[in-house]
Amino acid sequence: MHTVLVIGASRGIGLEFVRQYAAAGARVIATARDGAGLARLRELGATALKVDVADPASVSGLAWQLDGEEIDIALYVAGVWSEGGATSPPTQPEFDRVMHANVLGAMQVIPQVAPLVAAAQGRMAFITSGLAQISTVASSLAWTYRVSKAALNMAVAAAQPDYPDVIMVALSPGWVRTDMGGANASLSVEDSVAAMRRTLAGLTLADRGAFVGHDGSRFEGW
Repeated sequence: MHTVLVIGASRGIGLEFVRQYAAAGARVIATARDGAGLARLRELGATALKVDVADPASVSGLAWQLDGEEIDIALYVAGVWSEGGATSPPTQPEFDRVMHANVLGAMQVIPQVAPLVAAAQGRMAFITSGLAQISTVASSLAWTYRVSKAALNMAVAAAQPDYPDVIMVALSPGWVRTDMGGANASLSVEDSVAAMRRTLAGLTLADRGAFVGHDGSRFEGW
């Protein structure tokens, strides 16, 4: 039985990962930051851990909660959206909010969780966005969010050499109908997660440190 860890699983893509992996027979450990989210995870049969990725003190206790688990698949799904473009600067509180959740949280998680994934010679994916691709950027829409996800991609690529027994990827879910993606998005949560699960299962050593799409396509020219 595979063990899957989903960090940031109280709703949307994270919750759907929990649902699908649990339905497939995996043992799922998942995190949420509040009681309602933890209850939803337990209803799906997951082992629920309280973690707020925007709070460094909360994230720092993750390794203790995992207590030496061997993890086949670890997913960092937690993230927040930010509106606004380059015609006005982000406020410091808004910048800190986005960067803490989308980047610092992931950078705190890697040294705690990657050794547990290495023990299983598993895979570790960080949910990013196509909006982070530098070579195709056409506007400053959501520029703080874009910057945070580009930084996340670099964190993943930079961390990969330190963990040769782990396949790490930055994984874009596509444009998904969630609270973040909106009602006009092209993919349902169910279809996006199903595609990402197939992509994760098919990763090879050649994919280490890569920026990949939900369908397994490669983002080149970051």
